[in-house]
Amino acid sequence: MQALWWLPESRDWDQLSAKARTTEDLIGLARSRLDFVQTLKLDRKLQRDGKEQAAPLRTVRLAILSSSTADHLVPGLRVAALRRGLRLEVYVCAFGQHQQELMNSASGLHAFRPEVVVFAFDAAHMCGLALAPDEAAAEDLVEYNLMRMKGLWVEAADRFKAQIIQQTLLPTPEPLLGGNEYRLAVSPLRIINKLNDRLRQEAVETRVDILPLEHWTLLYGLDAWHDPALWHRARQEISPAAAALYGDLVLRLVGARLGLSGKCLVLDLDNTLWGGVIGDVGLDGIVLGQGSAVGEGFSHFQRYAKALTQRGIILAVCSKNNPANALAAFEQHPEMILRARDVAVFRINWQDKATNLREIAAELNIGLDALVFADDNPFERNIIRAELPMAMVPELPDDPALYARCISESGYFEAVDVTAEDVNRAGLYSARNEEATARAKTTDLDGYLKGLDMRLQWAPFQAVDVQRITQLTNKTNQFNLRTKRYTEADISGLMGRPDVLTLQLRLVDRFADHGIISLLIAPLGRDGVLNLETWLMSCRVLGRGVEEAVANVLFAEARRRNVNLIRGEYIRTAKNEMVEDFYSKLGFCRERATSETSYWSKPVEEYAPLPTHITAVKL
Repeated sequence: MQALWWLPESRDWDQLSAKARTTEDLIGLARSRLDFVQTLKLDRKLQRDGKEQAAPLRTVRLAILSSSTADHLVPGLRVAALRRGLRLEVYVCAFGQHQQELMNSASGLHAFRPEVVVFAFDAAHMCGLALAPDEAAAEDLVEYNLMRMKGLWVEAADRFKAQIIQQTLLPTPEPLLGGNEYRLAVSPLRIINKLNDRLRQEAVETRVDILPLEHWTLLYGLDAWHDPALWHRARQEISPAAAALYGDLVLRLVGARLGLSGKCLVLDLDNTLWGGVIGDVGLDGIVLGQGSAVGEGFSHFQRYAKALTQRGIILAVCSKNNPANALAAFEQHPEMILRARDVAVFRINWQDKATNLREIAAELNIGLDALVFADDNPFERNIIRAELPMAMVPELPDDPALYARCISESGYFEAVDVTAEDVNRAGLYSARNEEATARAKTTDLDGYLKGLDMRLQWAPFQAVDVQRITQLTNKTNQFNLRTKRYTEADISGLMGRPDVLTLQLRLVDRFADHGIISLLIAPLGRDGVLNLETWLMSCRVLGRGVEEAVANVLFAEARRRNVNLIRGEYIRTAKNEMVEDFYSKLGFCRERATSETSYWSKPVEEYAPLPTHITAVKL
């Protein structure tokens, strides 16, 4: 296994490491291909020179509750966090003391107050190494361990309101039955497989995230993950050689819960979606599809990209090409899997790709850090890494048959949930393009907006939408006045509380159902003051009067609850500058301000409903 093979290899890594001082320098080093030794060096530098960072990083507290030695995994975890712009504090439970520390409120674990808890137990600890006496005993062993784990999940979730990550068991026992090892129910490996399957089933119901280590042993082999000598010498179940990848796999799940996964796959065309330069060889000359091993590799990559759209990933095209030639492939080539309707944004021109990527992000109303740029040309990849270091740029291999595997194993599109809005996102962008085309043809914007037949459907938070609501609170950055993040437990705890106003708002028009596009959370004080703790909105619906319609619903509900005054804050971040004057535009008065925060208020009785062509409907 070549650890982190989708990241670029830095030939002058040691020299760059010696010069690194700022946060940006350290993140750049973390985003290159690292072995165990380089990971250790970077972690030491991070711990030693972290105070010199130019910009603060969001801190996450993670605890490992393991039945084996885990201290050697900490550097890989911290560097993987740095790769995602996070600062990770790690607590490793004392060896064999996970149950005691979890149950004892005076333990170091409780003092640490983890936001993420990783349960990492080895097969020998859970299942033993011997044959079960019979099939019933094997089933009892699976059920016993399953109940143990579920109890630990519940305990950790109740005590810490933390994200729970359950590591699956590595198949480390040596086979006792030969070729029938996985067929016979009494074998240790069959028991391990069954327990892993049951953990997955229960994890779906309890909102626990799974770290599927046995899947990665299928890809790279058990020897890449587990060294029996180190197990007997130091009780290290995960080999140090796999520590960097282990850290990355854990932080993918953490990042996904924080909304840090990619949202858009930006594709080059020539030698990325097909073989050859279409401007030179023409439509009939490109290599694609059946009859050629290379062509079938490109087709496989297109199928993978199309499958990504079905779970909510946006596709865009960024290519230096003649537009007519390039678009002809989407419209006319019989072997094309992707068609123009699958692509939300095309940038086919001769300007530099960094500029094109900025325009793509702006058109989609997403951050540059949500883009994953796939290009076969190493020159273009390195330019984007230099110009747009926040974007994700996998190091595509030479063989197009491996493109899909590279994107998949990179984890840039890690998902912990797939909501209905995710599944429908591709259709939403198609509808948005249709709406934008219709808007471009009109000379009467006011009449056009009226003709959209927009309806703002609103309700308090509902249990069926907790998953989507949580996702929005962690992924929305631009139109987010305080950028407060929530867990599913946080959101569930707000529902039904008489002292908290919660609003979820969905926009529907004649083109599409845009799903939940705005959220408000506002605790009600005893003095009749409503404090806006969270107000966020999807940027894809701005410019239609949605902001005004949401404000009308807010003040109407405040009046119904006999609220006298609404207070709000704007806390500046690197991404929410667009709403700096939002309260002012709604007629709020600024009470005071600091360099990063401004405080606003407006009496409810002074608010007059704002004009909008949107009809608000309570569900």
